[in-house]
Amino acid sequence: MNDSFGEDNMSIAKRGMDRDSLFLKAVLRFSSTKDEHEVRIRNVSAGGLMAEIPTNAPRGERVEIKLHSIGWVSGHIAWVTDGRMGIAFDRPINPKDARKPANAGVRELPLYLQKLNTTPPAPAKLRRV
Repeated sequence: MNDSFGEDNMSIAKRGMDRDSLFLKAVLRFSSTKDEHEVRIRNVSAGGLMAEIPTNAPRGERVEIKLHSIGWVSGHIAWVTDGRMGIAFDRPINPKDARKPANAGVRELPLYLQKLNTTPPAPAKLRRV
């Protein structure tokens, strides 16, 4: 018995994954030429995404896409039509991470609040009132 899922069946399975509609910019890099293009992402799921792209690319071409809050993700072009393409990722991602702002971990605090986050002075250095 052959339990292999096969590439065609894997694409069908990935297509059924929930997709988040969004509008983000990303950088797409073709593995063969290292050419980079700015693309607009329209939706993303754990298994892939749909992007608008200003150039034609062959189906099956290996690509990497830089999602601002995730980093470089590798995959291949699953389909191309009318200035849009579908990219199937090599490994699943968390699509919620794609929505996070790039500086989600860094918060700008006012100076008076930054002082609260510093280590308190030693008790001997405190003044009695």
